[in-house]
Amino acid sequence: MRNLHMKRGLMAFAVALTVGGTVSAVVPANAASAYKTVSTKTIKKTAYHKKHAKGAIFNKAHTRKVSNLTTHPHTTWYATKQATLKHGKSTGIYFYVKNSKNSVKGWVWHGYLKKGKAPFVLTKAKAAVAMNAKTGKVVWSKNANTARPIASVSKLMTLYLALKKVDGKTSNWNHKVKITSRGLVSMSRSADCGGFHFKLNHSYTVKQLYYAAFLDSSNNSAIALGKWVSGSNGKFIKKMNAQAKSWKLGKAHFVSASGLENSDLRRYGYGYGKANANKVSAKDVAIIARHLITSYPRILKDGKIGSMKVNGQVCHNYNNLLKGRKYYRASLKVDGLKTGYTPLAGYCFVGTGQKKGKQRVITVVLHDENEFTETKSLMDHAYRLSSMNN
Repeated sequence: MRNLHMKRGLMAFAVALTVGGTVSAVVPANAASAYKTVSTKTIKKTAYHKKHAKGAIFNKAHTRKVSNLTTHPHTTWYATKQATLKHGKSTGIYFYVKNSKNSVKGWVWHGYLKKGKAPFVLTKAKAAVAMNAKTGKVVWSKNANTARPIASVSKLMTLYLALKKVDGKTSNWNHKVKITSRGLVSMSRSADCGGFHFKLNHSYTVKQLYYAAFLDSSNNSAIALGKWVSGSNGKFIKKMNAQAKSWKLGKAHFVSASGLENSDLRRYGYGYGKANANKVSAKDVAIIARHLITSYPRILKDGKIGSMKVNGQVCHNYNNLLKGRKYYRASLKVDGLKTGYTPLAGYCFVGTGQKKGKQRVITVVLHDENEFTETKSLMDHAYRLSSMNN
């Protein structure tokens, strides 16, 4: 290529000047005479993606710009034709490309493209992981080792420790926990921090607290469960950190059984430690989820419950990838696992599913305003990888 595309920007009869890094869509009509086709041939369908910030797709005569490549930063383009175009004394090689949906197509200078499919990205999540649940291998990640606030995703550790103490015994499931804390009652009635309502001096079974904490993401129920496990809130948080240490989770530190930050917990008398929030990396969250699923597979059966009545109150599962929900897709076979949100942590979600012929996948997205949409994309990508095959 002898600088054909660069010269085009300098020739008034070819293309208007670049403004702010974007080529103007206005191309003079007489540009048609400026570009002549020297040769055209069909080539084997080949995948390409955007090489850098420059470039645009035109019709062959270069009288109309179809789209800027910067508008499609993560698109895979499929080239099926190659042409040599002459412009003045310069010649250049162009590819005829289409996106996967055939909604955008046209001719682009080959120097703006790089061979291969566009790398998979999640644009909204600040941290994310896809893990093979059987092997524990991370198959895709973004900022996976950065500890971040994780909100109610923290309850996965609380649920693990509660199930560990229950140990499958009916007597433990039916054990009654009396609520004597006015702070927990007040928390349960809060519009911001509550959910499952507690009555002072009323007793709830461990099983009721488990479902309220899991399905309804009840913060007060999670704290009550922790107190049952260890005898006090402080002792339970120490147990959470000890369990994280035993699993060698170097990017995990807990100050809360529920995932609420101390800035909220202190007003109810449940502040703990110097840090404001639980902070765990996306990879370590996936490891916690893997231990939970492996040791207590009932979590997957329970995780598919859309809603249920617990002590006369409806507990709603906020996992919108379940059947009947807005983001449900049958092929993904999602059967869990846990949502989370605080203003500090943003929207968080741990998902899991097992597609036919594939290993079970665990996905984690942290601080992601499109948590369900991006989880679907992440699961799709994970399933396409050979490391997820049975």
